[in-house]
Amino acid sequence: MKAAIQKIISTAVDTLVSEGIIDAPVSIEPNVDRTRDSSHGNFATNAAMVLCKQAKMNPRALAEKLVAALPQDDVIDRVEIAGPGFINFFVSSSAAYQHVPVILEQGHQYGRSAIGAGKRVQVEFVSANPTGPLHVGHGRGAAYGATVADLLQAAGFEVHREYYVNDAGRQMDILATSVWLRYLDLAGETIVFPSNGYKGDYVWDIAATLHREFADTYRHTADDVFADIPADEPDGGDKELHIDALIARAKQLLGETGYRHVFDLGLNTILDDIREDLELFGVTFQNWYSERSLVESKAVERALDALQNAGYLYENGGAQWFRSTDFGDEKDRVVVRDNGQTTYFASDIAYHMEKFERGFEQVIDVWGADHHGYVPRVRAAMQALGAERANLDVLLVQFAILYRGGEKVQMSTRSGEFVTLRQLRKEVGADAARFFYVMRKSEQHLDFDLDLAKSQSSDNPVYYVQYAHARICSVLRQADEKGVDVTISEGDKHLDLLTEQHEEELLTQLARYSEVLEAAALQHEPHQLCHYLRDLANGLHTYYNAHQFLIDDVNLRDARIKLIQATRQVLENGLKLLGVSAPQSM
Repeated sequence: MKAAIQKIISTAVDTLVSEGIIDAPVSIEPNVDRTRDSSHGNFATNAAMVLCKQAKMNPRALAEKLVAALPQDDVIDRVEIAGPGFINFFVSSSAAYQHVPVILEQGHQYGRSAIGAGKRVQVEFVSANPTGPLHVGHGRGAAYGATVADLLQAAGFEVHREYYVNDAGRQMDILATSVWLRYLDLAGETIVFPSNGYKGDYVWDIAATLHREFADTYRHTADDVFADIPADEPDGGDKELHIDALIARAKQLLGETGYRHVFDLGLNTILDDIREDLELFGVTFQNWYSERSLVESKAVERALDALQNAGYLYENGGAQWFRSTDFGDEKDRVVVRDNGQTTYFASDIAYHMEKFERGFEQVIDVWGADHHGYVPRVRAAMQALGAERANLDVLLVQFAILYRGGEKVQMSTRSGEFVTLRQLRKEVGADAARFFYVMRKSEQHLDFDLDLAKSQSSDNPVYYVQYAHARICSVLRQADEKGVDVTISEGDKHLDLLTEQHEEELLTQLARYSEVLEAAALQHEPHQLCHYLRDLANGLHTYYNAHQFLIDDVNLRDARIKLIQATRQVLENGLKLLGVSAPQSM
């Protein structure tokens, strides 16, 4: 409906341009929005307001000429000019229900569009370090990234979903060393575990696997392990120096092959767990991209060479620096340390360079909000390498704060005191978790109330929406049980009988679905779809409580069954895009 009105307005503008009333070319696209007050019509446009300068007349006078130039169209009942020049459109009653037969005909495809025109988009999300199980904080990024990708695909984009595996670097070394120290403990050595090691039970589990399969192969005495190691923080030392020294000792005593085996056991065990966890959460990826492969493919070296050749690297204090301030960053950034080691930032430059080399036209990163300060430097690097600034989107996600019994649950990966995504899924279900995670803007803090997520009440938004779908299915089952024929007629037959206020409101809500879907996709805002489904469910519940459907009037029954069938289809389509099921009974 919105698209139809936009087309009508464009035709009127073209007419006035051809008559010389509006100067060509028209550089401003007028807005068409749904009105909040039905007394002002169904849609309104600011066309006269934004084009008055090009027409060299006041907005209201231009509005009168635009209205006079509007082509005849059956979808429009009447048009009014309001205020300084807004044009309000009142949609005809027949146009209000024309969506119903389209919904029923298109089924699962209803609402999908081709606005993306097959543009290749990569969405990289979650990408949590494989140093422990996913916790509830990671879950929000997973739900948000997956839904953004699904919405973009529904809008006609060609979407590639990717998880960047941080399988290199210091945190993975800390994990490998933590596993080895727990293994030594199981082998009979008396180990004082480092304060900066990974302490979760999962580390014991990996260590037990290592000991079970290799017995004392990797055993060394505690004296050899801790000889000349700097003191840990509880003993008045520096915890960072302590763990780094233990990492170096592990590499020395185990040798390259032994250390790599321990390292890979920890990595692969946790990565397999993450992959399974996400699949059970309804989140899958086309590619799991290894950070280690960047080094092996010399992508980091190529990226730095490209920056050097472009004149964006310089040396200072023995280190190599990137001139990120040339592109608006607050300071230049080190890419090669004075010891010759490349930085994490250098790897990120290479990774993003490689994304564009793979032919993606738009790259979307979903990061935790704590990485907001990192965004300008990555944008700067991509601009330095020739990418358009607009082709990289970084969407920030605030971590969810979990509450149980009104009390905040603390989380820390290193200490092992955290609620895993798997535990959350088992407690409240994947449906509730997926819906709750995306029902607010991603950059807003989310207080995740476990008690509410488990409740079977109208206060629980996902239950409320799913129950609307189940109620419609219940009506259809009752018809079958009572032998009432609810086989619907074709097209828009009998829909003109839907004249009750609740019916008209539900028809209006159904007509909005495609618009909401498009906006949610292009603006990367799944919460818009959540709010729409909640409103649609409310319209259905209100209608259900006020009217009967299996009535004797065959024609009215046919119209009402069509209406609730269309509502059921839209509820199912919307829930599916959120990764939520549409149960037939509850």
